[in-house]
Amino acid sequence: MRLIILGPPGAGKGTQAAKIAAEFGIPAISTGDIFRANIKNETPLGLQVKEVLASGGYVTDEITNAIVRDRLFEPDAEQGFLLDGYPRTAPQVDALDAILAEHDHRLEAVLELTVDEDAVVQRLLKRAEEQGRADDTEEVIRERQAIYRRETAPLTEVYSARGLLVQVDGMGSVDEVFERITAALRGAAAS
Repeated sequence: MRLIILGPPGAGKGTQAAKIAAEFGIPAISTGDIFRANIKNETPLGLQVKEVLASGGYVTDEITNAIVRDRLFEPDAEQGFLLDGYPRTAPQVDALDAILAEHDHRLEAVLELTVDEDAVVQRLLKRAEEQGRADDTEEVIRERQAIYRRETAPLTEVYSARGLLVQVDGMGSVDEVFERITAALRGAAAS
């Protein structure tokens, strides 16, 4: 399966991505993890990312697309993958389409975890308190939610129009959400 997982910060994407990857035998590919691995291994792209991040900037679509492209052509992703954190913008959707077309691949589904924003804010505030993340204030968390709605949520319209969007209620225990996800993905794969 070739999948994307979307949802606002705190929706549980990372937790569910790991479970989905294990269930379907595909790698969970997080752009954050790819960036860190490239920086650690001091690849040419990793050095560019390190420089951008050190200056407080955002990694450009061009660099992000190149790093994701390289990762999707690694042997473990040949039979499928789950992308977490990519694409985030409409130009990245176009780049992913082009990357997949290079190998005559296509996405099977785009999974969106839908959550109650106030409940997620409270969850993230609790996590910040438990993990000592003083910078995760309610104001910062709500701003991240707003950025998601503004920049990434419009991708759901793109994927919905293509018949790929699978929305799953992301509220509840990890296992309850995972059961809903697997049922929804199996349903999407059957159709």
